[in-house]
Amino acid sequence: MIKNNLFTYIMAIVLIAFALLTLFLSSSVIFDWFDIRVKEGNYVLLVVWANFISSILYLFAAYGFIKLKNWTFEILSTSIVILIIAFLGLLVHVTVGGLYETKTIGAMLFRIAITLAFTIFAYLKFKKEEK
Repeated sequence: MIKNNLFTYIMAIVLIAFALLTLFLSSSVIFDWFDIRVKEGNYVLLVVWANFISSILYLFAAYGFIKLKNWTFEILSTSIVILIIAFLGLLVHVTVGGLYETKTIGAMLFRIAITLAFTIFAYLKFKKEEK
């Protein structure tokens, strides 16, 4: 039991680090801290806002991991939905000829995969144990 919870706490720490990095990067573009907008090039605002919202959800989910709360899965699932909608919006943006950075597509796929991994872990930890 202690070993199982230790892994959950480690997951929470990793999620906090990922959340804080995402929060810093996305808010830097939104609020133009340190002239980041110029350095980011052709960013897609929908993607930046989705990442910003997800970073806040990640912090709540990390708290849920630490406190061993069943609702952690729902929060991470919400983040997955937001990110997938943003990714679809990015694809539409690209299709209609909007400006974007090619690294954004890879970054979104990576973020969706990482969030999905945390969501699956939360499901296995909380929802499956609940049954």
